[in-house]
Amino acid sequence: MVTEKDIEQAVAVLRAGGLVAFPTETVYGLGADASSPAAVRKIFKAKGRPATHPVIVHLADAVQLANWAREIPEGARRLARKFWPGPLTVILKRAPGVSDVVTGGQDTVALRVPSHPVAQQLLARFGGGIAAPSANRHGRVSATTAGHVRREFGTAVDCVLDGGEARIGIESAIVDLSRDVPILLRPGWITPAQIEAALGTALAAPLADAPRAPGTLAAHYAPRTPLALMEGDLALELAASLARQGRRVAVLALAARRPLLEGLEWVAAPRDAAGYAHALYASLRRLDDAGCDMIIAEQPPQAPEWAAINDRLARAAAGSSAPDDT
Repeated sequence: MVTEKDIEQAVAVLRAGGLVAFPTETVYGLGADASSPAAVRKIFKAKGRPATHPVIVHLADAVQLANWAREIPEGARRLARKFWPGPLTVILKRAPGVSDVVTGGQDTVALRVPSHPVAQQLLARFGGGIAAPSANRHGRVSATTAGHVRREFGTAVDCVLDGGEARIGIESAIVDLSRDVPILLRPGWITPAQIEAALGTALAAPLADAPRAPGTLAAHYAPRTPLALMEGDLALELAASLARQGRRVAVLALAARRPLLEGLEWVAAPRDAAGYAHALYASLRRLDDAGCDMIIAEQPPQAPEWAAINDRLARAAAGSSAPDDT
């Protein structure tokens, strides 16, 4: 349990320019004082993150939007009223003084108000914005527990606040509101239909000149073990075939029945979208640690409530065989 003393220590670390890992309802974030370019650069160094890749600034409440955005359109106010605190990030035109380090050199800034009580306590006590991408090496599987963070970074992070397992388990939806038409840049647990209902208008597909946004590279969220994403029957047939050849295979399955074969590491994922999302990254980390030659993930349903999960799995499959600096 996080105590008042833990929060005070984390705030002191942030004010001294250090790094604090903290829980949000989506995943754990690796945070630094967003007003300090030197502090934010430490995030990039720890993660191995490209300097052109922007980070999300976390705020205590929507009132602080004016400190970070020079224009706050009505759409942003509507989304904030409906979904904040919560798993939604908005991209707005940045205010004067917002560092290029935070924005990746762009004229826009990504902003969000998380709902996790520990994040809320930290942000309220700190009083400013905390720049915080997910607390994992760049392009790799996100962290959903404090243990994941500690194993990944060790002493490179000055303070880790343990708020238990992240409730949702996948990153926030990202909506670009910096131009005339709202654009969904990354799906999340809040669905496009819910966002459109709150906005009162349709979301557009990303354009070639859309702002760069966190977690939108083609290869991302990836284990180091090569991962293949396949339809159910094909996935199980391939896993069985490889296992019979003496290969070690890990399977992230929706099927409850496990084949009786040697060399098969098996995780039966929850069959509901909420349960699957909550367990996804912990499952991938477990399978990645199993020392197998390949991870085979059974393709989830192509339904709206599974859209963000399918997005993460597709990017994980694209990035699992890529070098660490993808």
